Amino acid sequence: MMLSKWASTILLLQLCWTGCGFCGKVLVWPCEMSHWLNVKTILEKLVERGHEVTVLTPSHTFLIDYSKPSPLNFEVIPMPDDKDRYEKLLYEFLDLALNIIPKLPLLEAAIKIQEFLLEASVHLKLFCMHIVYNQSLMRKLQEAKYNAMLIDPLVPCGELVAELLSVPFVYTLRFSMGNSIEKYCGQLLAPPSYVPTAMGELTDRMTFMERMKNIMLSLLFDFWIQQYDYQSWNQFYSEALGRPTTLCETMGKAEIWLIRTYWDFEFPRPYLPNFEFVGGLHCKPAKPLPKEMEEFVQSSGEDGIVVFSLGSMVKNLTEEKANLIASGLAQIPQKVLWRYKGKKPDTLGANTRIFDWIPQNDLLGHPKTRAFITHGGTNGIYEAIYHGVPLVGVPMFADQPDNIAHMKAKGAAVEVNFNTMTSADLLSALKTVINEPSYKENAMRLSRIHHDQPVKPLDRAVFWIEFVMRHKGAKHLRPAAHDLTWIQYHSIDVIGFLLACVATIVLLVTKCCLFSCKKLCRTGKKKKRE
Repeated sequence: MMLSKWASTILLLQLCWTGCGFCGKVLVWPCEMSHWLNVKTILEKLVERGHEVTVLTPSHTFLIDYSKPSPLNFEVIPMPDDKDRYEKLLYEFLDLALNIIPKLPLLEAAIKIQEFLLEASVHLKLFCMHIVYNQSLMRKLQEAKYNAMLIDPLVPCGELVAELLSVPFVYTLRFSMGNSIEKYCGQLLAPPSYVPTAMGELTDRMTFMERMKNIMLSLLFDFWIQQYDYQSWNQFYSEALGRPTTLCETMGKAEIWLIRTYWDFEFPRPYLPNFEFVGGLHCKPAKPLPKEMEEFVQSSGEDGIVVFSLGSMVKNLTEEKANLIASGLAQIPQKVLWRYKGKKPDTLGANTRIFDWIPQNDLLGHPKTRAFITHGGTNGIYEAIYHGVPLVGVPMFADQPDNIAHMKAKGAAVEVNFNTMTSADLLSALKTVINEPSYKENAMRLSRIHHDQPVKPLDRAVFWIEFVMRHKGAKHLRPAAHDLTWIQYHSIDVIGFLLACVATIVLLVTKCCLFSCKKLCRTGKKKKRE
């Protein structure tokens, strides 16, 4: 009996060890909105595998609900006037993106974006200071002995905390503005001839004028419109670490970069061994719908349904815009499920039903779904790819125009302009996507590519986090480019030396030729005299 108990204990330990590989502690520096929803999927999987996960979060958030029971631990950072600051920034951003930027010329729009980013950078730095200079909190984090940090680099400071705690860290991101962080901090190659600059709405097959636009955008993001006030952050990081450093240098110490896309969506491009593409990690098979919703879906008959959502940030629209959209939707034979919290439009058709919230993934996986009207957020795009649903894209800001441009290039989406569209534009786009078979065929092709992977995206993301935990980093995947100066990286010193050598040889040869010529001339003159 005793032997049997020991055998059971050993077997249980073996199963536990096999399940998590190395069960440890993970500290998380998250970002809000859709970023949190994506990261939360990874965190829940880590907890399921036996890891202890702690999330650093400000006292006021929009989606990170630390008050409810959760398998995750939350370290809440009190912030003065936190709620007011957060809401002010959010509403400013939405107003800028939806109402101001579309009406401005490119140069003025760029200036407005830069002004907002600098204002946001001040707020983010304040939050960072409340953590880094909180001695009791930092001591508590130090004593916890975390094995790794998972960081969303959209919000700076996570990598500074990791450096202060001497903890290896992993990044999770879609892309930075203009790809600046990946290019200059991650050393990722981005030839502008065929790698489109993020937010440029370009593809990898560019005409001469598009390549011109791509290079100009790249220069614009590199030297003017920057995501953060780098000078201020560089000074702050240097003071906090007690040695000269920069934000980019610290970011470059990320062991693994988990990119929230995959080759079903992305254009082929060079990448490094510590970059892993894990797009669609949050996607799951569809679950049954709530009874009332299922009855509405089934009432659509052979025509099927259209799913409509503008994401978690845009909760309502102007009355004029809502009526315009509702009028277009009323003219299609399909039933429409619209996630919308604003006032009910006067032009709402009998075929359209409004919901405060919809089980988006489950609806997209329903066999009656014919199209998805989306703002173009990465999470929604990947749910559509996962289930093979064609899109009508209504992009508004951030990565959304780029995402829809990718899906258009793949032949699985039609775009309508949010600011200038009419009911007829929306109706035409829906008819095209639903009635032309190529859109569904292309969406299904992308779905097959997505599912045809040796390891699921979520498992791949978790594997690399655990890999960093087991090996205390992944330095063997880190390119030597991180240790080179700009001059060394571009071989300016070598080119300069070789040019100097060539110049020296040319000079010597020229001198020799001139000397020989002069000597021959003197000899010739001497012979003539004789």
